[in-house]
Amino acid sequence: MPAVCRPALREDASRLHDIRRRSILELAPAEMSGAEVQAWAERLTLDRMARKLRELEVWVVECEGVVAGWGAVRGGRLEGLYIAAECAGQGIGAGLLDRLERLIFERGFPLVHLEASANARGFYLRFGYRAIGPRTPQGAWPMVKRQIG
Repeated sequence: MPAVCRPALREDASRLHDIRRRSILELAPAEMSGAEVQAWAERLTLDRMARKLRELEVWVVECEGVVAGWGAVRGGRLEGLYIAAECAGQGIGAGLLDRLERLIFERGFPLVHLEASANARGFYLRFGYRAIGPRTPQGAWPMVKRQIG
């Protein structure tokens, strides 16, 4: 059964929070200390996830009826993309990224901006993003992708 993208619902908050947390804990880069990984994973509380659902445009991807990941956009900015650790490497993140980029470009934004974590930087580079500045104090890499064509 193919993956299906849909707008997130308020009742998805707990599952999306769990996907982000487990994704960080299980897929964080080896060069991060356990304390750094734990702090990053705990930065987004369930209440803050619920607020994201109100303030951002959040999309989920479902595989066989189970939410496997989510991404959020605001204007021309990708505000997050997380895939359940057990679904990593199956093309789900690539499909969701494509969907979110198309939304941004269809709305007239010529660029997609994002800040990539150390473990996601290579993923975004493979899909045509380029770094546009030094690493932020929070450890993220500012990146951009221009619409082709």
